[in-house]
Amino acid sequence: MFSLSTLLHLRIPFSYFLMPVYFFALGNSPNFNESRIVISFLAIHLLLYPASNGYNSYFDKDDKSIGGLKDPPPVRQGLYFAALLMDVMAVLLGLQVSILFATMLFIYGMASKAYSHPSVRLKKHPVGGWLVTGFFQGFFAFLMGYEGINSLGLNGFLKPNILIPAALSSVMLMGSYPMTQIYQHEEDERHGDKTISMVMGVRGTFLLTAVLFVLASSGFFVFFEICFNTKYAILFLAFLSPALVYFLVWFWKVNSDGSLANYGWAMWLNFISATCLNGFFIYFFLDHSQVLQAVEGGY
Repeated sequence: MFSLSTLLHLRIPFSYFLMPVYFFALGNSPNFNESRIVISFLAIHLLLYPASNGYNSYFDKDDKSIGGLKDPPPVRQGLYFAALLMDVMAVLLGLQVSILFATMLFIYGMASKAYSHPSVRLKKHPVGGWLVTGFFQGFFAFLMGYEGINSLGLNGFLKPNILIPAALSSVMLMGSYPMTQIYQHEEDERHGDKTISMVMGVRGTFLLTAVLFVLASSGFFVFFEICFNTKYAILFLAFLSPALVYFLVWFWKVNSDGSLANYGWAMWLNFISATCLNGFFIYFFLDHSQVLQAVEGGY
């Protein structure tokens, strides 16, 4: 079942690109403890997300670059069963936190399957696929991580200081997600799919991402300014500046040479953006929760 091909298609390192939402939820968490952090992190990033990657790879059967895998090997039957097994393991692990967390893991897993499964194939619906992906990888993933970390139940969600950052997470994902499709137009067309990036075109994809980046960054700045303090608002923009510079340089180069809208440039944008956001949100958690102060004080 777990052949090299299966392991590669699970694309476990790709989870790194989705970690900012979890760390953002962690930074907003009032009731965390070490065991729930470890369990929820493992369930989401080492089981649920890789299972989603593997399941979609099984039905896509791409032979050109996909997110986190430049030269995908042929998929094997074992990939399908490995993905389902990891989904089950994620839910069982989630039960160690709460029934609600396990249920959310299950719902996310089912939603992710709809993206590539032939009976639904959200990849054929550019706007619908984009909105559903943005919702589940952003808003829903934030609430899922929040429940996994805090175990507060549904009532813990129904607060502006939780729903607003969850919504901001979706805006952020809806901006970054089309950039992961920008080099796959030919492959997606061959499969009969139609992504939001294909509809917008290469230049339109950059412009869409730029607009949503401005909206998301403004929203984060205001959120940190109002709910926390100016320091975090300014640091958020400072941490994100390397990703912005890279994006602008890439856009300028693509305007001169369209072939540069390729896998290598896209993955570096993902890596830089994820590193900037992970770094900020981890700092935000450590500083806001006073973990840094405790360490500095010798506790």
